[in-house]
Amino acid sequence: MPPKILVLCGPTASGKTALGVELALLTGGEVVSADSMQLYRGMDIGTAKPTAEEMRGVPHHMLDVAGPEEDYSVARYVREASACVDRILSRGKLPILVGGTGLYIDNLVAGREFAAFSGLWREELQARARAEGLPALYRQLQEVDPQRAEKLHPNDEKRILRALEVWYETGETITDHDRRTAALPPRYDALRIGLDFTRREELWRRIDRRVDQMMEQGLAEEVAGLLRQGLSPGCTAMQAIGYKEIAAALRGEVPLEQAVEEVKLRSRQYAKRQRTWFRREPSVRWIVWEEIPDISRGRREATAFLEGTGLL
Repeated sequence: MPPKILVLCGPTASGKTALGVELALLTGGEVVSADSMQLYRGMDIGTAKPTAEEMRGVPHHMLDVAGPEEDYSVARYVREASACVDRILSRGKLPILVGGTGLYIDNLVAGREFAAFSGLWREELQARARAEGLPALYRQLQEVDPQRAEKLHPNDEKRILRALEVWYETGETITDHDRRTAALPPRYDALRIGLDFTRREELWRRIDRRVDQMMEQGLAEEVAGLLRQGLSPGCTAMQAIGYKEIAAALRGEVPLEQAVEEVKLRSRQYAKRQRTWFRREPSVRWIVWEEIPDISRGRREATAFLEGTGLL
């Protein structure tokens, strides 16, 4: 049987950080972040990264593990986060995966395999995209892997190049790779708890308030500091919600007030996608708030759930 871990998921601003700490204190566990942006150093305010005070002495892993200039990937996350999870298990403690990046969570739990590529084919494909144009590469993908091509927008350069890179490096289409790895037994037995709100309007209001608080805490100054480091506007970290919009305002492209409203809109849209993603998983035990997260109630409901599974 695969080892048990606890997953605490849900949309942004739903109280995952606070309840994750409560459950870690309850079980003697340790938190492993599953947030694709909290792993970057220097990006604290805009990612709502937990402070030392909020951690309350609970060990947190997979925070600040990459520089903002790095192009972090799901493959790297699975490799590094699974090592954290395995070390926690070896100490006889419970790993508690906390976050809202569903792709990271699902791949970590499944233990998906990712081949280590040379990078040579990626460079050649990028050169071809510049010389021949992306449509030519998309047409090639339609010939090589029509199933994946059908799922991708013809302008999705990142995923088109990735699919062709897999084909050239391994001789296997990414469709076949995903099908094969999906048939493997999961690496971990995940007990999943999800957080959400009865009415999505309450979540939207909470998101808007959080963005206002981020601005009060110095989000604009944090973004300005990253820009002074010389980060490319196209790097992965600067595409994060809150950073991309505020950076545009700091460059004078839009008024700051308009950028803040854009951050709120993009955050609400992201939360909608998160809710859709996590609702697909039938095993999630949902804890649903009315207006604000009631962490005490959440702790009681989570405790009852974990006792029912035999984890407590």
